[in-house]
This record gives sequence, C-alpha cells and structure tokens, in this order.
Amino acid sequence: MTFGRQGAAQRVKLAAKQAAALAAKGAGVVLLTAALASCGGITGKVERGDVDYENFTAQQIFERGEYDLAANKPAVAAKSFAEIERLYPYSDLTKRAIIMQAYSYHRDRDYEASRSAAQRYIDFYPTDEDAAYAQYLLALSYYDQIDEVGRDQGLTFQALQSLRTVIEVYPDSEYARSAMLKFDLAFDHLAAKEMEVGRYYLRRDHFTSAINRFRVVVEDFQTTSHTAEALHRLVEAYVSLGLTDEAQTAGAILGYNFRSTPWYEDSYKLLTSRGLALEARGDNWLAQVYRQMIKGQWL
Repeated sequence: MTFGRQGAAQRVKLAAKQAAALAAKGAGVVLLTAALASCGGITGKVERGDVDYENFTAQQIFERGEYDLAANKPAVAAKSFAEIERLYPYSDLTKRAIIMQAYSYHRDRDYEASRSAAQRYIDFYPTDEDAAYAQYLLALSYYDQIDEVGRDQGLTFQALQSLRTVIEVYPDSEYARSAMLKFDLAFDHLAAKEMEVGRYYLRRDHFTSAINRFRVVVEDFQTTSHTAEALHRLVEAYVSLGLTDEAQTAGAILGYNFRSTPWYEDSYKLLTSRGLALEARGDNWLAQVYRQMIKGQWL
C-alpha cells in the first residue's frame, strides 16, 4: 500500500508538471498571437514604426510577409520584406526578400517600387537563378502600364527593351516564351499608336502627315496586325493627292500579301473604280518595298 501511495503521489506530481508545461505553451501561443496582431494580422494595416522588427528574426519577418501576401495585403508584405533587407543584409533570406519585394509591389501596382526592387536584385545577384524572374518583373512593371493606345509610348519602348533583355539574356528560362509573346503585343501596340495618329490626320485631309505615319507602320512594323490597313490607308491618301503610281503600288503589295483581307477588297474597289490597276509602278519608296518583297527580303 505504501508503494501504491508513493506511485499515486508521483503521478500527481507528473500531472502537475504536464499542466504547467501546457500552461506555458498556452502563454506562448497568446504571446505569439499578440505579436502577429501587432504586425498587422488583426488590424490589417502596418506602418513602419508600428512594429519593432528588431525583435524578430529574419525568418519570422519573412513568414509575416508571406502571411500578408496570402491575406491579399501586398503593400504590407512588401514592407516586411524590405525590413529583412534593412535589418539582415547578410542573411540567406535577403535575396529572396528582395525578389519578394518586387513581386509584392507589383501585386500592389506600385510599379516604380517594383522596378526599383527588381533592378536592385539584378545589380546585386546578376547570376542568381532568380535573376531571370527579376528581369521579367522589371519588364512587367512597364508592360502592365500599357493599358490603352493613347498613353505615352515611352513606357512601351521601355517594356520592349526590358522584354528583349529577358529573351536575349535568359533564353532558356521559363519566362522567355512569355516575354516573347508580350514583346509582340507591345510591338503591335506601337503600330496601333501610329495608325491612330495616321487616321486622325487622314480624317482631316492632312494627307502628307497621314502618309508619314502609315509609312512607319509599313516599313518598321510590317510584322504586326496593322500592316494591311496601313497599306489601304496609303491607297486612300495617295488617291486623294492624285499620286496614282504610289496608290497602285500600295494596292499591289496588298494583293500580294493580304488578298483575303477586307482592306484589299476596299483598295481594289477604290482603284478599279478609277480605272487603276493594282500593280507596282514608278520608282517610289513603295516600289522599292515591292521589289524587296518579291526577293523575299520583306515580310
């Protein structure tokens, strides 16, 4: 019986120790929850200075950033990732934190900040495996601002340059194909801008100015979807000016490359109604384009 009482006493002591341990864990959970709340998990807003990041490890801050991204708070997440770079510049997580900054800012549509972080990553870690992604994010920061034809085309040129870097410097990366597709779309966007301005001049009978715009499309953007219309608009403009050689040659190019398009049909009707054939004539710039095309040097 004595042994039994001693065993019971030992079990009571063990239970007390386990209860104390559980209480300590519970207190830890409460403290962790409070810490997360102070980081913005509950309030939903974090401003620099609200959180004493110095009391957190790089891993904890990184996880905080991931948590905010999952909660669709990219601006808050970007600040957390930025703090890793500031507080732990030599941490193994710093590289990842910079690239996550670029991604978070891009998610928040803060394209300038996204470009800055992506460029910083490329400057610091040009040979790292994520450098291709950083360059792709840099290109996207320009590309995603090309939302309408009427915008400043400087962004389009910068997008093209950055996308070309992805294609040429990282041809084997998983981002190269996407970059090529976006490059073609951005290139098409530039042609669309030229067409918009050219049509504006054409509607106001400023034929020479219109021709200059359509010529740019034919000579510099001939692989885009706007070439057929540009040739038809040239037919219209040259007919209006009485320059029949140029008009006929533009029609001939349309017939050679775009016979199945409505633009060819419209040019055919316009020229034949005036007794003009769709054939290369004279020694103008379009005749040169026609000769180059026949030799396989154009289109």
